[in-house]
Amino acid sequence: MSITVERKQELIKEYAQKDGDTGSPEVQVAVLTERIVNLTDHLKTHKKDFHSRRGLLMMVGQRRRLLDYVKRKQTTRYEDLIKRLGLRR
Repeated sequence: MSITVERKQELIKEYAQKDGDTGSPEVQVAVLTERIVNLTDHLKTHKKDFHSRRGLLMMVGQRRRLLDYVKRKQTTRYEDLIKRLGLRR
């Protein structure tokens, strides 16, 4: 359900704006997206796990707020980010 340390480091390295960048919205959205995908797979098999479902909804809301922030600040970064993550089909 959770992401491994190695996978998180890969995501940070891939989406970081500069070296040592772990808190930029792009990195946060990428990590949240990975956690959302893992939790979605978990919920496909455990349909009655409502506590995890609530956590999933909270993560989706947090990702939406971060994406809105990036869109408000720089639309080009937003469009690039959603294309790289495969969001908005």
